Amino acid sequence: MNTSQARIGWAVGVAGVLLLAAIVVSPLLMTSLPAFISGDGQPPDCTDSGARVQEVSDKGSADIPADYLELYKKFGKKIGVQWTILAAVGKRETDHGRSNLPGVKSGTNYAGAAGPMQFLISTWGGKARIPTSSPVNGYASDGDGDGIADIYNPADAILGAAKMLKRNGAPENVRQALFVYNRAWWYVDQVVEIAKGYAKSGAVEVPPQAEEACDEPLVEAAPSQVVARILEYALAQRGKPYLWGATGPDAFDCSGIIYAAYRAAGLSIPRTTFGQWPFGVKISAGSEQAGDLVFFNAGPGTGPDRPGHVGMVVSKGKMVEARCRLCGPIKVTTYQDRDNIMGFTRPLQNPDVLDQLQKLQNASL
Repeated sequence: MNTSQARIGWAVGVAGVLLLAAIVVSPLLMTSLPAFISGDGQPPDCTDSGARVQEVSDKGSADIPADYLELYKKFGKKIGVQWTILAAVGKRETDHGRSNLPGVKSGTNYAGAAGPMQFLISTWGGKARIPTSSPVNGYASDGDGDGIADIYNPADAILGAAKMLKRNGAPENVRQALFVYNRAWWYVDQVVEIAKGYAKSGAVEVPPQAEEACDEPLVEAAPSQVVARILEYALAQRGKPYLWGATGPDAFDCSGIIYAAYRAAGLSIPRTTFGQWPFGVKISAGSEQAGDLVFFNAGPGTGPDRPGHVGMVVSKGKMVEARCRLCGPIKVTTYQDRDNIMGFTRPLQNPDVLDQLQKLQNASL
């Protein structure tokens, strides 16, 4: 049943600041430090690859009805959440629709929840059955393609639950997502234990970009100490939600997390995507490096020279981004396979930023 980091102090020695200024002024000196290497000799892949597909355990095969198992796997993969978590919610709520308690197959229970995944009618969209042609303010979904988002239909309900879990932190922050689904930590604990039992591995696996071990290789590989500070802040925001106009500390939008990350390193850059695009020095594709920005012609009110989305490069081909409200939490993703890339910029080469660095240097003397 569901219901709904501050400026990092600038403390570097004189030699360190001089080094930073030299690095920023001369692109020729901006060579990368050796990357952190993992135990197998390769840096870990910390990009968003969605929820890992886990094999079902014997327990799961025996307990989950075949049609429900197919739906959990199908919509877990489609939306990008762990099917085991979906299945565990279905088990905890209604025993995969087998419960005969009020609200499972018709009506609502004492709390106003309905269907196999026990959505509140208000959270679903205001009505139990909603035509897909109607605007919906909720998670009402049409999983079986019949044109109706039916809270009692397993396909519709499981798809809606997957969307809600994704919106609130899954697959990276599963516990947060489950807490939003039903605001009780005992409930979260129970669902996670059920999910572990449904997985052959006995674990609820998360994407590698959710692991803290993925921060160190990126920060260690930064081309300068200032970039390392910027990355350290940005990466620490992974798992937090997207919120339009937000600059933290609890949520960010795409340009907001970049603005806050630079501010955490003692630097001021424009707040919005439209301001950030002309601010940085343009960098040719292929020469971008950590701390640079990558812009996309995407979103309402955007155009060929008016980007609507921005991410921060953390390594070649990868960026940290706050993408959209329904795209899941802040994460490290790939950009090389994304459409509508407008170009790359380097804010650290803007004259105003160079002046800020000089003032930081003078203040430390």
